[in-house]
Amino acid sequence: MVLLLPDGETDSRRRPSTLSYAVQLPFARTLARAGQEDGLAVHVVHYRCRGWNDGADPVTDARWAADEVVRRYGDVPVCLVGHGTGGRAALRAGGHEAVTSVLAMAPWLPEAGAPEPEPVKHLAGRRVLIVHGTNDARTDPELSYRLAERAKKANRSTCRFEVHSDGHALRQHRAEVVALAADFVRGSLFSRSYARPVADAFAAPPPLGLRMPLAAGFGKSLRHH
Repeated sequence: MVLLLPDGETDSRRRPSTLSYAVQLPFARTLARAGQEDGLAVHVVHYRCRGWNDGADPVTDARWAADEVVRRYGDVPVCLVGHGTGGRAALRAGGHEAVTSVLAMAPWLPEAGAPEPEPVKHLAGRRVLIVHGTNDARTDPELSYRLAERAKKANRSTCRFEVHSDGHALRQHRAEVVALAADFVRGSLFSRSYARPVADAFAAPPPLGLRMPLAAGFGKSLRHH
């Protein structure tokens, strides 16, 4: 099971717009197709509020969704896939007992000097992949690198890819980003072999495995099937 956690706002009590979910649907369909033969299901999580609101809402909603997966489907592995504030929520909720892997794309993280660092010890035993565009003007890629450094110490199964010259939405190299996500999901949930760059990123020591460049054309063979 993949649970998609959309991006949101830092502080808002308003209900999320339908557009925030609609833009996730093509991505959801692509992931579902990639894992179709393995029985993969993909759901977009509907938040109660669009804001982070001091960390309460999207994380709580993500954990609730994972609880629902367990209630409805039993003991199935869950991969949390989030973007922006949803990426931070995925990392925060990654300690849920059903979660075996986390993919955080352009995660929104607190600035250096925050009262408390983002927790990482709960990610032990999970496969963790962070993806960030080097030209992201909304969420600082250096912050996700620092988090990845800390997470790698608590959990060796952590890696991070950099998408050269791409921004927050990761649109410029969208095909490669989606192919990377599909490869990670299939490898993590179904014990398929990861593509060589992903396997290398997991195996490489910092900083190499945390600044792995996403090569142009990644996943072309996957997209042609």
